[in-house]
Amino acid sequence: MLRNLIAGSALLALSSSFAFSSALHAAEPVRIGVITSLSGPAAHSGAQMKAGIDTWLRLNGATAGGRKIEVLYRDDTGPQADVAKRLATELVSRDKADILAGFIFTPNAMAAASVADRAKRPLVVMNAAASGITKRSPYVTRTSYTIAQSVVPLAQWAHKTGSRKVYSIVADYAPGLDGEEWFDRTFKAAGGTIVGAVRAPLATVDYSAYVQRIKDAKPDAVHVFLPNGQPMVSFMKAWHDKGLHKANIRFLGGEGWADQDVLTQAGDGLQGIYTAGFYAYSRPGADNERFRAAFAKTVNGKFEPNFLAASAYDGMALIAATLAKTGGKTDGPGFMKALKGYSAPSPRGTVTIDAATNDIVQTIYIRRIERRGDAFVASEIDRYDAVKDPVKN
Repeated sequence: MLRNLIAGSALLALSSSFAFSSALHAAEPVRIGVITSLSGPAAHSGAQMKAGIDTWLRLNGATAGGRKIEVLYRDDTGPQADVAKRLATELVSRDKADILAGFIFTPNAMAAASVADRAKRPLVVMNAAASGITKRSPYVTRTSYTIAQSVVPLAQWAHKTGSRKVYSIVADYAPGLDGEEWFDRTFKAAGGTIVGAVRAPLATVDYSAYVQRIKDAKPDAVHVFLPNGQPMVSFMKAWHDKGLHKANIRFLGGEGWADQDVLTQAGDGLQGIYTAGFYAYSRPGADNERFRAAFAKTVNGKFEPNFLAASAYDGMALIAATLAKTGGKTDGPGFMKALKGYSAPSPRGTVTIDAATNDIVQTIYIRRIERRGDAFVASEIDRYDAVKDPVKN
């Protein structure tokens, strides 16, 4: 009898200890360390990413899986892998971040992935688009896109709709080279020809000489991959000034050409160009209307969301849904197991996480830029559903 009483008391004490531990765990917030560019040349991209996250919190509240969500923003100031690695290390070791997220630039994401791998912390990439990032660690997933995922459908569509001779111009850095490789490979496999190619230095501000080469080559289409924002605006001004908007040369661009800053600054050269990507603020649908309305409140109507905002918003949705499945637990192996096969509606359409690669599967839209009234907008004219990263297929 005494032995049973002692055993029962020990069991009760152990049960109470577990209950106290669980309650303490539930009381602790889930800390999400977001590394993005809040200053420097990519500050607007960072503002888009932050606004996407803040918009999700506005619409859904700051709790998931029974725990409060606390977002810790850190500024990498630009494409600086060493800074991103230091910030990731500090977030994990000093600030006790449970999850890492953000990352505009591929080198920064790569550097932080090594930190996440050692610490066994989940890392959610909300922009950086090199295919290899999710191979760096089993704890990395992505809610944006890969370059190949965008340009392969573009090349397929271009050939399907009549393009046969394409001139290629890309920015001379890793994403540009990925864009060149996968567009060219796909277009040639379909039976097309690349009649010329050039890689413009990343610091280029005047594209007139490059546009003249395109004009002289007389292709029936040109594939252009540049960093989003001002480089696109500068290129389109040269395109217009050289008269190529009237030269019957089809313009084929990737993600970013349908962003508000490009549409409002790039001028009449935009009329009739084609782009491929996963999100444009003008796309139809109730999910996007709801997102845009909340986003406008988040930024006080200062700007429309772009693809970074949409992928950051979806990154938060992924984290919250996974926390709901794990009961608020954030251990790396359990968290990554729980997110496999995630699928949900979003402002861009349905997004899914490939259980085999932890990378995103989504619709890529072919869009035509057209003037409506006093503004240019992107109209969806074709779509490729359930597109996986072709590099991993």
